[in-house]
Amino acid sequence: MASSLKVVSQRPTRTSILVVDDKPQRLLTYDAILESLDLNVVQAPSGQSAIKKLDEEEFAAVLLDINMPGLNGFETAAAIRRHPHGGQTPIIFVTGVHVSDLDRMRGYEMGAADYVSVPVVPEILRAKVKVLVQLHEQRQEVSWLAERLLQTNEDLARAHKQLKAENLRQLRQLNESLANTNQQLELEIRERLGAERRLKEAARRKDDFITILAHELRNPLSAIQSAIELMLVPSLAQDRLVWSRELIQRQVGNLTRLIDELLDVSRVTNGRVLLKRKVIDLREVLRRAVDATFPQAEKRRHSMTLEAPDEPLPVYGDDVRLEQVFGNLLANATRYMEDGGHITVRTARDAGIPGRVTVHVIDVGAGLPPDMLEHIFEPFAQLRPEGSRKYSGLGIGLAIVRNLVELHGGRVRAESEGPNRGSQFIVDLPLTESLPATPTFEQPGAAPVPLRVLVIDDNVDAAEALAQLLERTSSHEVRLRHDGTSGVEAAIELRPDVILLDIGLPDIDGYEVARRIRSHAGLCGVQIVAISGFSAEGAVREEGFSGFNRYLTKPVSHADLEKVLADLETPQASLFGR
Repeated sequence: MASSLKVVSQRPTRTSILVVDDKPQRLLTYDAILESLDLNVVQAPSGQSAIKKLDEEEFAAVLLDINMPGLNGFETAAAIRRHPHGGQTPIIFVTGVHVSDLDRMRGYEMGAADYVSVPVVPEILRAKVKVLVQLHEQRQEVSWLAERLLQTNEDLARAHKQLKAENLRQLRQLNESLANTNQQLELEIRERLGAERRLKEAARRKDDFITILAHELRNPLSAIQSAIELMLVPSLAQDRLVWSRELIQRQVGNLTRLIDELLDVSRVTNGRVLLKRKVIDLREVLRRAVDATFPQAEKRRHSMTLEAPDEPLPVYGDDVRLEQVFGNLLANATRYMEDGGHITVRTARDAGIPGRVTVHVIDVGAGLPPDMLEHIFEPFAQLRPEGSRKYSGLGIGLAIVRNLVELHGGRVRAESEGPNRGSQFIVDLPLTESLPATPTFEQPGAAPVPLRVLVIDDNVDAAEALAQLLERTSSHEVRLRHDGTSGVEAAIELRPDVILLDIGLPDIDGYEVARRIRSHAGLCGVQIVAISGFSAEGAVREEGFSGFNRYLTKPVSHADLEKVLADLETPQASLFGR
């Protein structure tokens, strides 16, 4: 049965912005300021030429000088708003003179997103343009996904129509020769209709997931942007500066958590998680999960109770992944209760099945409707509490829980008497032999010696920030290079103790840099730590990773980096150039 499918339009590529100014020197200045954002900066020396540019392409934002000959900035903005491609494009007015409140109101009525005064502060302009570009790219991505979803639905409808016609033709032939096959044919039709319903439900869940993901990403981005702008306020009080830094740190943590969850659900559901198994006491895993969740519960005035037997509960498993399982269940219980609720974690050996242990996570919160009990562990399944119009979370935490529990040879299920009557999640795991003897620990050694560190990263801001952090907090001596070729040359010249090496460099990648450094006779013992935006499981290549001592995924916390540096072999104290 032949069928034709439409071709989905390509994803949006490089983002363009339009810079309108009659002064060539200022246009060059804007190019230099915005270069690090990797944008397609289109220049227009007048309002008339700016309108022509709109005929050629779509722009994420327009940077528009107010005082221009011919059409001034306000007149150009009005013309942009009338243009079919410019009706929704945000405009940032640039002015070298004082703008009255009346003129400012006039500009906002024409759709101005913001004002920037000359002389332009590069950091402020980049931040403003970056926010508008991110919003534009997010809208393009959502639009592209919506187009794909619409086309998929059309293809499904067309395929269903063709399938139905084929089924009817086959049914007529079968009725003529084999009347006794009707029952089987009806069963097949019901199965196909059920599959169609499941496809539509899956499409709806993914659509909801995309919407929620966009919301979850915008929230921390908005908070970070506000904190950055607050930090740029002159004479900002020290307590406000500290508050802003802590806010940014928290929100970066939230973004990292979202990304980790997305990567986790992909790795776990596709069986690409390698468990680091050992014999552990499940009681200790539960204590750590409760301790980690307690601050979140305390903010909501929830109380928590852990009930566990006195004797150990030995389980052969990955303690980090099992802590993730129970942490997710406790986080859900905390989220779906009104303030002042109670959570009980109860664990005991299974009296009905020898060699098994069960853990009950019980809450008194929103509960689960009967139809959700079957689907709550599926990816993108969302629980919308009764009376609420909002979903909570990404809908992937319980999918991760189920897969991790099954990887440990266990089972998980949910029980609830209905909405607003609480719920409990029951995890069943196999027990193993008794726990090993408690290990002994060596006494800590001498204080760490400052290291000679070479940072090779093409992101200049990230490299500079990392260097200052290492120098000011740990007295390490740091040198910077921003491409692979100069990085290799610096390593040969400076003989560092440790190299912090970005994988995605502009000329030669980090794997090749590591290979060249390792091939040099005087550098065979240097410690090389890979730092990349790719996860270790996705980026490590068997033939390339042999050149690295460690692998860290961005964003790297200072504590994690210092721990890695402390674990590496302590070099002899010496300075660059000696």
